[in-house]
Amino acid sequence: MGTELQTRPPPGWLPGWARRAWTEPGGPRRPPARDIATAAVVTVIAVVAAYGEAHPTTPSAYFTNGHRLPHTPTAALLLVALGGAALAWRHRYPRLVVAVATAATVAYSVPGYVNGVALLLPAIGLVTVATRFPVRQSSAWALAVTVVLMAATGPMNPFGHYGGAFWIIPADNAVALFVGIALANRTYVHSARVQAARQSALDAERRVDEERLRIARELHDVVAHTMATITVQAAAATQLLRDRPDEAAESLKAIRAASKDGLRELRAILDVLRTATGGDEPADPTQPTPGLSRLDALAAGVRAAGLPVTVTVTGVKRDLPAVTDLSAFRIIQEALTNTLRHAGPAAAAVTVDYGEQALRLEVTDTGHAPAGPAAGTVGHGLRGMRERAAAAGGTIEVGSLPLPASGFRVAAALPLDPRPAASAAGTTPTEKAAR
Repeated sequence: MGTELQTRPPPGWLPGWARRAWTEPGGPRRPPARDIATAAVVTVIAVVAAYGEAHPTTPSAYFTNGHRLPHTPTAALLLVALGGAALAWRHRYPRLVVAVATAATVAYSVPGYVNGVALLLPAIGLVTVATRFPVRQSSAWALAVTVVLMAATGPMNPFGHYGGAFWIIPADNAVALFVGIALANRTYVHSARVQAARQSALDAERRVDEERLRIARELHDVVAHTMATITVQAAAATQLLRDRPDEAAESLKAIRAASKDGLRELRAILDVLRTATGGDEPADPTQPTPGLSRLDALAAGVRAAGLPVTVTVTGVKRDLPAVTDLSAFRIIQEALTNTLRHAGPAAAAVTVDYGEQALRLEVTDTGHAPAGPAAGTVGHGLRGMRERAAAAGGTIEVGSLPLPASGFRVAAALPLDPRPAASAAGTTPTEKAAR
């Protein structure tokens, strides 16, 4: 806390040289320039005020009832100067400074000199102690200084044993203690706010990074599936164009449909980005968010690309959380895309099971064991499927089927909230369809 009090920025109205002096840290044996300047001002004021106390213009107004004006040698004012000069090191050695200032004040008070101003020097040091140490330690120091100063002032007090500044001593030190505690609390609150602002900035940066990763996964899934379909159909069209132009036309039609769907999904992603960054163009309200409601369309597109696909849905269909619906669709899409790209001549089967506790997905194919990312190595497609399953709080298994079946299998389980009792008790025949 004390360090923060020392390094706070200088006031804006100071000239350039004063700002540099304010922030100058000092050396190993020399305190900062701002502390030296502060101590110098306090010392001058204290010495002048102590001299005025020793030489009042109307002594009879103060020293009555048998109390005499004590003679204060000019050399005694050096003790006041010592206590004030020590304050230059109050931020580096706060307790030592309080001890020195208290000792100088005691030495000035014991002979019976008027010590009203000198009593303020240890109090200034106590303010710094209270900003740097716990309340118990600060209170103990304030109590000890108070007892020592009262003990030194009372016996030779020119105003009587309990007169003059005797009862001001505990008030001065109590105010110093409370001021220091208040400054420490203010510094703590400021530090907490700064820390909260930094944490908020880090959280915002993390959310931006997560959004970038999400968009990268979306773009990968859309582009990979679209380009795989176009590549397969383009290869087929090239072979069929001369001998069977009618079938080549079907392949070109499939290419057109795949590219059109891919462009729509890319446009939807870009619309989301424009909306998130404050753009004026609204998202396309006619474009549905990818989900299992588009599973039939996905299967039809894959069939058009030359991969026979069967889709089996079991259990009771119900509304899914958006992240679960999107993750399920993208996992199936990526698995079928890998089959198109790596499995060779094959057939694929998709199973979706709406269970009580989880949505279970399985995509298998009968192709040869792939050598690319679908073989289980860490490619962008498999990494994306794992990330999507994790985002929905689920798990995923990826691997080749054992011989003699061969082929490849992707299985995911995405947790669901328990189904309401009314729905669970109804008659829900299993829906199986080979589409």
